[in-house]
Amino acid sequence: MAGLVKALKLLGDESRLRVLRLLDKEELSVGELQEMLGMGQSRISMLLAQLKQAGLVELRRAGQKSLYRLAPPKEIAATLRDILKRTREEIAEAAADDDALGLILARRRDTLRAHFDELAGRFGRHYVPGRSWKGIAEMLFRVLPPMVIADLGAGEASNALHLSRRAKRVIAVDNSEKMVEYGRSLARQYKVKNLEYKLGDLEDLPIDCGSCDLALFHQSLHHALHPERAVAEAARVLAPGGRVVIVDLLRHRYEEARELYAHVWLGFSQPELARFLRDAGLEDAEITIVHREDEPPHFETLLAVARKPA
Repeated sequence: MAGLVKALKLLGDESRLRVLRLLDKEELSVGELQEMLGMGQSRISMLLAQLKQAGLVELRRAGQKSLYRLAPPKEIAATLRDILKRTREEIAEAAADDDALGLILARRRDTLRAHFDELAGRFGRHYVPGRSWKGIAEMLFRVLPPMVIADLGAGEASNALHLSRRAKRVIAVDNSEKMVEYGRSLARQYKVKNLEYKLGDLEDLPIDCGSCDLALFHQSLHHALHPERAVAEAARVLAPGGRVVIVDLLRHRYEEARELYAHVWLGFSQPELARFLRDAGLEDAEITIVHREDEPPHFETLLAVARKPA
């Protein structure tokens, strides 16, 4: 009860309410909150300090960035979120805040898309961490063709082209128009009829529910703004008994990857992937480290496989 009383006292200030509403929807930096709310940096920092001290928000470091998110105690989380939802109609700036948040998220996606637009057609000549043939081989040994495969974050479609040789159908998805254009050109060049390349977001796939036997993330999940949502989307497009396969980097500390390769996440731990898969309703998860690179910073590759209940 003490936690709820303390929270209710803080909710008496409309500025704190506006901050909490936004942090309930997305992790945000001080600068982003400042831009959206039209408040000074010192004001935003003071509000966040009060909310953090009360245990309602937490801080996560992402390289040089400090991101805040809503993180109330479990016993008051549902009540707090219900209050925040109800206050939308009473806060005059709420609609404008939501619009501003949409613009911030669109800008984040544009930054990632621009990075990959520049790389289209050049991946084969540039180093990309975690791209190992051993990882691909381990992945392929665990799938049973022929099947309908969703290649999510497909890039230049190099994997999709290989998979199309045995699959019934491959649906490749990427959010970069240049990558999609390049992948489609390769499919035409090699006369691949069972490969369909679509422009779309990992968190909102342009694929029908239950239409795929396999959903593959090959070194793409660390580019998702919300990897848990991307995994949930992958589970949605699977038919009962279908599988999600994730090939990605083990959590590391090579901060330069954020700038060099537009990595949003510095890999994932095995428990994190297990949680993503479990929360998406998948079962029988197997998660193993399948490769360690010889050269510094010695990236390690994780392979995760899980099944949608029949």
